[in-house]
Parts: sequence; C-alpha cells; structure tokens
Amino acid sequence: MCRCAALLLAQSRCGRRNPRTSPAVRNEWRTLAIVAQRQVRYRSPQVNARDIITKRLSRERGTILKSAPLRVALTYPSPYSVGMSSLGFQTLYRELNGREDTVAERAFLPDDVDEHLRARQPLLTYEGLRPVGDYHVVALSVAYENELAGVIQTLELAGIPPLASERDVRRHPFVLMGGPLTFSNPTPLFHFADAVVMGEAEDVIHQVIDALMAHNDHESRLDALAALPNVWVPLRHGEALAAIAKSDKVPAFSQIITPDTELSDMFLIESERGCSRACTYCVMRRSTNGGMRLAPEQEILSLVPEGAKKVGLVGAAVSDHPRIVDIVNTLADRGLGVGLSSLRPDRLTDPFVAALKRGGYRTLTTAMDGPSARLRTMLERRAKVEHLERCAELARAHSMQTLKLYLMIGLPTETDEDIDECVTFVTELSKRAPIALGIAPFVSKRNTPLDKHPWAGIKVVEDRLERLRKGLRGRADVRPTSARWAWVEYVLAQGGAREGRAVYDAVQRGGRFADYVKAFEAAGVSEGGRKPRRALSVVREREGAE
Repeated sequence: MCRCAALLLAQSRCGRRNPRTSPAVRNEWRTLAIVAQRQVRYRSPQVNARDIITKRLSRERGTILKSAPLRVALTYPSPYSVGMSSLGFQTLYRELNGREDTVAERAFLPDDVDEHLRARQPLLTYEGLRPVGDYHVVALSVAYENELAGVIQTLELAGIPPLASERDVRRHPFVLMGGPLTFSNPTPLFHFADAVVMGEAEDVIHQVIDALMAHNDHESRLDALAALPNVWVPLRHGEALAAIAKSDKVPAFSQIITPDTELSDMFLIESERGCSRACTYCVMRRSTNGGMRLAPEQEILSLVPEGAKKVGLVGAAVSDHPRIVDIVNTLADRGLGVGLSSLRPDRLTDPFVAALKRGGYRTLTTAMDGPSARLRTMLERRAKVEHLERCAELARAHSMQTLKLYLMIGLPTETDEDIDECVTFVTELSKRAPIALGIAPFVSKRNTPLDKHPWAGIKVVEDRLERLRKGLRGRADVRPTSARWAWVEYVLAQGGAREGRAVYDAVQRGGRFADYVKAFEAAGVSEGGRKPRRALSVVREREGAE
C-alpha cells in the first residue's frame, strides 16, 4: 500500500516551506526519513521517555490496550510523527491486535537518538511502557533504503544486537522485518533480519505468527517461515528473495488518529492501491501486484469515523480514481478538510481543483517529473506542457498560494540543455502562478525498467541543480534534497548484503556522510566508480535458496 502519503498530504494542504521535505514523486519513500531528520528535539536531557509517551497516548484516539500470550513490539525505525503517518504500520497494528493470541505494542526511534543515549533510558513500547528487548518478537517496517540506519539504531537502543549473527536466540527477540522496501530490493537487510515479509503483509503476517506460535526453538521457526511463499529467511535462502505478497484487504485505513504527526488529526484511508500507469522509474507501476485496485466510493465514505476533522486519501495514483471529484466534494460537504497523496497534472480539471479548494487546499501540488519534454517522454509520463500550463492557470483561478511541482534531475541521457528548457518553461509558468520546485536526484531502483542505469554523480547533480537555481533565481522557489544522501540511497538500492553490512559500520563510526563513504569504500564501492551489479534472484525451491 502507499505509505508515502504523509508528506505530500501535509505539503499540499498547508503550503508551508520546508526545503527538506520536497522529493520528486518517484522518490516518495525518501520523504519519511527526511522528515525524521528535522523533528523537534527534546529541549532538556532530563526529559523522561515515559512522560513523552504518556502525553502522546493521552492525545490519541483508537489506541488498543490488551494482553495476550505472544507479545510483539511493532517498531518503526523513524520518529513517532513519521511512523504514525504510515498506513501500513497502522494496518499491521490492527491486524496483529485482532488476534486473540497476540498483542502488538508500538515503539519508535526517539526524536533525538543522542539525547536518548545520554539519558540512559531503554527504548520503550507505548502501550505497555516496557523495554522493547523484553518482547517475543520485534517487527520493523522499513520504508526505504536510507532507513536502514534507523533500524540499526532502534535495535541498539532496545539492547538487541543489530547483527543477527551476534544475537543470542535464547535471550533476544525474534527480529521480523517488512515494509515498502521489499517491493524493490530488501537484500541490504540480510545481516539484520531473522525473516522478512515480502510485499503486502495483511494476510502473510497471520501465517508468520502461526508459524512462530507453533515452534519454540529458533531453527525450527526459521525452517517454518522459509516454507512460506512470501517470507524471505536470509539464513535459509541467502540473497534469493521470496515472492511479493498481494492482499485483497483494500482499503487500508487509520486505526489511531493523533495530533502529534505531520498529518495532525487526519484520518488516512486508501482510495486505491497500486497504479495503472507505466512510469519507467517507479516501483509501484501497473506491473506490480496486478496494477490498480480501486476502493469503492461508498466504502471510503462509510469508513470515515464520526468526529474526524480531516481525511487523507492515500495511494500511488489517487487522482486516477474515477470518482475522486465526487469523493472530495462529499467530504467537503461534511465540513471535513481533505488531502490527497498524489495529483497527476493530466487529471486536474476546474471541477477537481474547485473541490480541492473546498477541502482546504492552499497549495496545488503535482508532478513535473523530468526537466524537459524529452525526458518526460523517456519516463513514460503523461504530463504534457499543456497539462502543466493548465495547472498554473487553475492554481491562479482558484487563488492557490503556490503551484508546487516535483521533478528529478540526474536522469539517464540528461544534459544541460534539458535543465535550460526547465528554466525557460518554469519562468513562463511563474508569470501565471507562484512556483515552488521540489527536486530530488534520480535513483534507479530494482524491479523497474530504469534500474540498470548508473548514478549520475554527486558533482553532476549539484552542478545541474546550481544551473537550475541560478536560472530561476527570483522566479521560483527551488527546494532540493541532498545529492550526497541520494548516492547512499543508490548504493543500497543497487546493492545487497555487503552494502547493508557497510551501513552498520558507518553507523558505528557516527553515521555522517564521510562515514558512509569510508564504509562503502571498504566494501568496494566508490562514488566515482560502479561495482559490478548483482542480479536479484527469487526462491524457487522452498526447501532452500537458489
């Protein structure tokens, strides 16, 4: 499901400036960890984790409190405000707690890891206020590649050795992982996970819990999980992956509503899952899990709880829902604020933007994707010049404060001429509406048509970004993400177990960019060169790996 929605929804509704939360739509997962980097810090080393948790719990609606034989610490390796904006995380919380034999209690990476370490406080679950290391199972949801550092830090704060080879199976919890990263390339998790659920976990998680409950010793559990078609067990399969799971439990929706997230007090619900489009850079394209699966209009509307003030419609292609304008208008008729996680420029019409305005939109946000028409064609995007021009006209007609456009630079075959075309085009658009550009370096992902393309280079990306910034000075607000950290993401997106192990070394050194450079160089990877690419394989014989 689309867990990327958090920041796109927040930005489209409030229009606030935030140069660290503006990636291109194709890099939606990246936004989660970027937000984690800018969370408000605790102001005093004397602040007690229990007090913070208790305060947040008191402001939640929908929290589940129970007891059961199997205790799962459902853990998010980024701060609370990011994790609680994840529909996948909330859905598994409800699924696990719906079992009589299981209780799932949440835990999150602290807002300030260094301060948490200085305070010598254990990482606690929210519902139970118990150390995460005391649970039978620790289940971590990993959104994208650079969140691996958060996985390592979270396990360390819980007193659990991050490396599976260093854990005492008689004393430490079973470490289960999953999340959106599994749709692309989860092999960097090899050294850290006991088992990984691949793809949509709503159904598979029950098979996993049944297997864990049926076996007491660690080796038998690994054997049982390795026999499941959608579970990857590194010690049994090596780097050969299990098949990606598909669930029919659409739509997913929030279990807990809280003001303490990026999407303050917003009820999130899928309007669709998957996508019907064929964008060449995107993991969630129409070939993934059968393409788009729509949630019926009446089901979406009926699931919105009494007392909700804001509704976020989540999905990879929300604006492609055939009833989306009616859904937004009905929610606005109820007096609810509305946010959408993805708006395609070719789908924006006057009635659609009018409905968004009624739902509280002040910034119109959509995807430009490539800096030139030629590159957008290469990406197989439907966004044409006339669509983007119409978006600017609609933003002005409906008194939007800003038209925000996401795009990538550093694309295959890109030249300075493509950047210059972007400068000329955006300059013209700025005469119709105020423009903000959210820019991310292109990172090729596995399981996409563009996954074989190399990294453009930090200097190349930074030079083109500077060319764009200079050309648009005074005409558009240019908000880029880091080329350096995009390179780290690229190494992991194209890498495997060795590159994941290098992240552990980088975190131990301090987690600075220079630490990653040294760790990757030790693993045979340099920014200027490209290590031979290893193909991903899939487990075919369930008795073992290929």
